[in-house]
Amino acid sequence: MALLASGCSGSDDLVYPPDPDTSAISTDYDPTLEPSAAVLSLVPADATTLEVTDFDQLRLTLGFGSLDGRSPAPERARFWRVLENAATLSQGLLRPDEAELEPYGFGPDDVAWEATYSDGADGWVIAFHDDVALGDVQQAIRADVGVLSGAVLDLERAVVTSGEPPEGEDSWAAMDEVVGLVGQSANSTFVQRSCLSFDTVFGDGMAAQLAEAPRAALIALDPLEGFSVAIGAELVTVRLGEERSDAFDRLRLAEVMPAIRPEFGAGFARGVADPSTGRLGYDVQRPAAVAELVQDRHLPFAVCGD
Repeated sequence: MALLASGCSGSDDLVYPPDPDTSAISTDYDPTLEPSAAVLSLVPADATTLEVTDFDQLRLTLGFGSLDGRSPAPERARFWRVLENAATLSQGLLRPDEAELEPYGFGPDDVAWEATYSDGADGWVIAFHDDVALGDVQQAIRADVGVLSGAVLDLERAVVTSGEPPEGEDSWAAMDEVVGLVGQSANSTFVQRSCLSFDTVFGDGMAAQLAEAPRAALIALDPLEGFSVAIGAELVTVRLGEERSDAFDRLRLAEVMPAIRPEFGAGFARGVADPSTGRLGYDVQRPAAVAELVQDRHLPFAVCGD
């Protein structure tokens, strides 16, 4: 494992996961890849934002490793209660339709992972466990059950998509700049193909109130064309792209910029940086705060420069 350099003294003992091998990612769907990498071939090129949640990983890290749709109902209900305060970007696309799906023999506990994409193209992808009868899924789609209304079941790929998936070259899998941002095992992964506006991160009108020092820090940043946030049970890994001379500057932005709610430090703690790989690493301080900060795009390290 690679050791990341700390942005503050006393934190250089932190060890973070190495960059995943993304050479196996192609425009053909490969279910053996980590969900954040596997889904790329199913995300249309027009989308600019992607959220992936690995429910199998969440079950494992939360102590429900053997849970599935055949587990006792009280145990399944307990998992979803625990999930409410976990570091996850989804509470389950099929959860609102659980009762309606029961006659079809599958439900949210049979989902291995799911993803949603937006901003330019909106949609979702659901991957089920191998033992789910796809014929039952097809029946639920034909019956227009909940979120599955109008969905497309790909029997060859064994996934369900909100619409027709893109052709390979028209997907995120054909974008080298995206491929290098994904592939790490994580509870949830967020990817955006752009930086975040100042107003999005810190609030409307805050840019006009910046003092000289934070404004200078903003001006000093290099352009950012995209980033990812891989949220684990204890660690968060941010990828900004390789060779980021501004990695330490971006790491320190939360300290000099206007406060946000929840405070950035309530979720992301003990930041470290590696300019050569463009990685930032954080301890998970409070899982629910991490999820909230990501979902609200209150991420100082991803702000656009001035």
